[in-house]
Amino acid sequence: MKRILLAPDSFKGTLSASEICQIQREAILARLPDAVVHTLPLSDGGEGLTEALLRISGGRRVTLEVTGPLHTPVTGFYGILPDGSAVIEMAAAAGLPLMGMRRDPLRATTRGVGELIRHAAEHGASRILLGLGGSATNDCGIGMAGALGYRFWDRDGHLVEPLAENLGKIASLTPPEHPLNLEVVAACDVDNPLCGPEGATRVFGPQKGVSPDLFPLLEEGMAHMARLMERSCGTDVGACPGAGAAGGLGAGVLFFLGGRLRSGIDLLLDAVGFDHLLDRTDLVITGEGCMDAQSAHGKVPAGVGRRCKSRQVPCIAVCGSLGPGAEALYGCGISAMFSTLRGFSDPDRVSATCREDLRFLTDSLLRTILALPQSLIP
Repeated sequence: MKRILLAPDSFKGTLSASEICQIQREAILARLPDAVVHTLPLSDGGEGLTEALLRISGGRRVTLEVTGPLHTPVTGFYGILPDGSAVIEMAAAAGLPLMGMRRDPLRATTRGVGELIRHAAEHGASRILLGLGGSATNDCGIGMAGALGYRFWDRDGHLVEPLAENLGKIASLTPPEHPLNLEVVAACDVDNPLCGPEGATRVFGPQKGVSPDLFPLLEEGMAHMARLMERSCGTDVGACPGAGAAGGLGAGVLFFLGGRLRSGIDLLLDAVGFDHLLDRTDLVITGEGCMDAQSAHGKVPAGVGRRCKSRQVPCIAVCGSLGPGAEALYGCGISAMFSTLRGFSDPDRVSATCREDLRFLTDSLLRTILALPQSLIP
């Protein structure tokens, strides 16, 4: 086993995907000095999408001040690829880390996302690749739409501020006077619909501060917006897989931008020619911070595992921790899964030892593989 491909997502909060590749590569070469190790740090469409595509394709990074999720200025960014496409992470303007310790699901806005899109379009981009992960918002994308020129009205003809708390008040909308001529492809790492038990508010709302007393208002607001969208375009946008991504921004991309949703990991794997890389690979090692039941739905290990399965290449997943339902990944082409955690650790301890833990586990895996009779190694 001489040709190894490292294709992890980040261990969010501890290690970037690039750091993981570096640590694992060093551990592999210490045990197998003549191995050929390729590194491919990945992202599932959330944080890291811009960095990953710039690293794969080349291009440049653009920074600018935009409206943050709390309506205060933040420094946002996007990437410009060699073909002129812009790569934007919604989290760069409306991500949960930008909230600090605050959570405000009623007023957190995606306005800054629209400002990033508008800036890219005004500076020559005709195609937008938009990553939907890491959202702090639950506004169905109306904040983004407001920044792009949409206006929202109540039954009495008064303007409605585009906030999550006002979704149920919107009776009609006016499109931009000068709409942007853009192709928009949104990289989406989940397939949740807009509403219902698997919808944006029920599944992702709690991490954004949606308490039980706020749930009825926000869920009904989403349902109301879904009905308004359907009346306007004749399509049940809210039922589309991924419509519930990023607090309903998935639905906003479909309706306000006429965009389409695509698996973020598949978008990246196609961009790098992953299937061709597998033709020259004996083993793939992938992973992410925590692998659980959700990991089988659009996350990096599942996307990588499926490609490996189709090419009959063994794929091992190394993660920070294994959660309930992780076994679903075996159906996605993952051959085996391992956690770097050694014993019980608090978050500070995990951060302090994560590099050594990852190095130790990678070396242990190689020891196991090398200990097997050659006849048992694919």
